[in-house]
This record gives sequence, structure tokens and C-alpha cells, in this order.
Amino acid sequence: MERARKQLRAWPVALLVCIAAIAVPSSATAATDAEASADPPAAGSEYTETVLSDENLLSQWAFVVRGTVAYSEPLKKGGKVRRLTTRTPDRTNELVLALRERTYPGQGTWVEVRLPMRGTGRTGWVNRHVLSVYNEVHTRLEISRSHFRARLYKNGTKIWESRVGVGKKGTATPSGHFYIRNKLKSTDPGGAYGPYAMGLSAYSSTLSDWPGGGIVGIHGTNQPGLIPGRISHGCVRVPNRKIRKLFKLMPPGTPVEIL
Repeated sequence: MERARKQLRAWPVALLVCIAAIAVPSSATAATDAEASADPPAAGSEYTETVLSDENLLSQWAFVVRGTVAYSEPLKKGGKVRRLTTRTPDRTNELVLALRERTYPGQGTWVEVRLPMRGTGRTGWVNRHVLSVYNEVHTRLEISRSHFRARLYKNGTKIWESRVGVGKKGTATPSGHFYIRNKLKSTDPGGAYGPYAMGLSAYSSTLSDWPGGGIVGIHGTNQPGLIPGRISHGCVRVPNRKIRKLFKLMPPGTPVEIL
């Protein structure tokens, strides 16, 4: 979210494909347009529910392949939470973390997803047909603001750890449950944002006028001596030698808990 985000360019889609293939949902896995437009079932109608992510050992994410609105309840019930498009402000393919899905007989399937927006891990419901096939991850990132430390786990085992810098007073790093939204490579590896950055679904609660609306990221730094501490405008700063390894180990869609 820093002003120099323009120094970052998105990884080519091909590089993300090596982690998880982009695919448009087939008719076997997605709701049809007819199902999407069908009338909601009467009160008391049954549905089947499937948990998709525990945000620990197994999580599933999907690309947004069609612009849509996320609602606070399935079947377009409740209020509109956020509009989703197929591209992020960084011009990468938009993705969401899928938490659970509900299938209503004859009415289609709706998916509860974590949303990229301001707040402490907001969620909403979208029709299954607007999402790609699910992609699995077995990683989880935990960031402690009080201890200035980040840890990456895979299948419950810690595989990476680093001291970090977080947001200072007035521009604190938001707490809550988020996910890795995209991965970016810097055009200036020795610059203020290091060689790599990873965008989160989190947004600053105070800096809405920053590029992308105040997106919070995890990135390298050319001032490692300031780490650990409260030093940023909300992003999580990681020493360059550590961010290089994290970039390789952590795929997009990885759940992130900021404590």
C-alpha cells in the first residue's frame, strides 16, 4: 500500500499457474445461470453444507471469473457487502478464500468467501458459478504485532519464521483473518520495498487515499535495521533475505491471521 507500489509489477499469470492452475468452472462444479436466477426457496427449505477451509491445515481458494456482488446471506438475501471484479488494483487475477458452500436443491450452490475489503476479515456469499475451480493450500501465516514476529506453517509444522516491522501508531496494521491475494515482484530489488511483495485482502483502516484504496501488503525493505518495531504505514516489513524465502514457500490463497 506504500506510495512506491508503482515500483511493483505483477508476476506474469504463468508464474501463478505453476502454483495453482487458472480454470473456468465446468458445468459439473458450478451453478448454471438458470440456477442463479431462480427464486429463493421457501422458509424452512433444507440445504446441504460443506466446509471448504479450516484456515489451518487445509484451505481452498478460487479466482473470480465473473463480476458479481457478495451478499450477507445466500440466495441474495441480506444486504450487499461488496462488489467483486475479476481483476485487483494491481492488475492481477482476483481471488477469494472459500470458507463453505451451501447447496439448495433445485436452487444452486452459494459459497461463503473472505472478501478483500476494509474490516477485520469480512465475508460474504456469492453464487458458485462466478468462481473458478477450487485450489488447495496447506499453509497458514501467523503475524504477531505485539511480538513483531511472523511464522509460516505447512500441514501444522512451522517452516519459516522472521522478525518483522508493523504499522506505527495512527496507521496500525489491521488485525483479523485475511489471505494472500497476489504476489508481486519489484522492479527495484534494492529499493524501499525489497525484491518481493505479497498483497493481502486486508485494507488500512485509516489510509483510504493510498494506491489501491489502502491495500496492506507484506514486503521487503532497504532499512532492515528498523526491524523489529512499529515502523510502517500498515504494511508488514520483512528483511530481504527472509522475504525471498517466504515468497517461494507461501502460495496465493494462504490464510493469514494477524494478532
